[in-house]
Amino acid sequence: MKKRQKAKMRKAGSIVFCAAVYIFLFLPISVIVVNSMNATTTKPYLSWKGFTFDWYIKLFDNDALLSSFGNTMIIALTSTILATIVGTLGAIGMYKYKFKGKSLIDGLLYIPVVIPEIVMGISLLTIFSKTNVPRGMLTLILAHVTFSIPYVIFNVRARLSGYDSSIEEASLDLGANRIRTFFEITLPVLAPGIAGGALLAFTLSIDDVIISYFVNGQTKTYPLKVMESIKSGVSPDVNALSTLILIGTIVLVVLTQTDILKRKKV
Repeated sequence: MKKRQKAKMRKAGSIVFCAAVYIFLFLPISVIVVNSMNATTTKPYLSWKGFTFDWYIKLFDNDALLSSFGNTMIIALTSTILATIVGTLGAIGMYKYKFKGKSLIDGLLYIPVVIPEIVMGISLLTIFSKTNVPRGMLTLILAHVTFSIPYVIFNVRARLSGYDSSIEEASLDLGANRIRTFFEITLPVLAPGIAGGALLAFTLSIDDVIISYFVNGQTKTYPLKVMESIKSGVSPDVNALSTLILIGTIVLVVLTQTDILKRKKV
């Protein structure tokens, strides 16, 4: 009986602990969703005045907010594509070839990941100022590519750790050239690592505030626009757009997980 009681207490404790963790993680998100339907029209938009979906309609009249979100998506997509290409080729090159200073380059890849973002933002600002590169969309893309490349390399290299290079040799022996071997053999095998690195780069780009603040010039991104609005209170239309982004993210995750489950069954 004592063992059963202890087992029940452990189970109850585990449930309470898990519930507390999930509440801690998702309570801030639920606040954003609820506040996007707040009928209040007075700043700082903290008092609850009832439910309404008007902010989802008014959102499309906020040209500045939509423009900043458009800039964020352009920067994120462009920097993700560039970082994925450079990072994938870099990871393959580092895996296949041996050269002097390889261990040094390996170690330097961790610097953009571990250094404070404010240090990286200041360093990029200094470089752009010294080279007379006008701050704007171009500098934002270059900055996002810079801090995204290491993450792509790490993900692709993790996939390469279990890679059997003999399949490439077999492809070459059977008459395929190196380009065809890369696209038909190497790339499909590395696809999960490449996709993981690309998704991580995309997420980091959308989420970035500090580095973007130093190199943005007159180009406003969605995180910077939200940060500006904090001074006067985040309006519910910002919460409405954040909720739509959240819904899009959930749909993407569900579709991805569904596809993974289907593949496992097959």
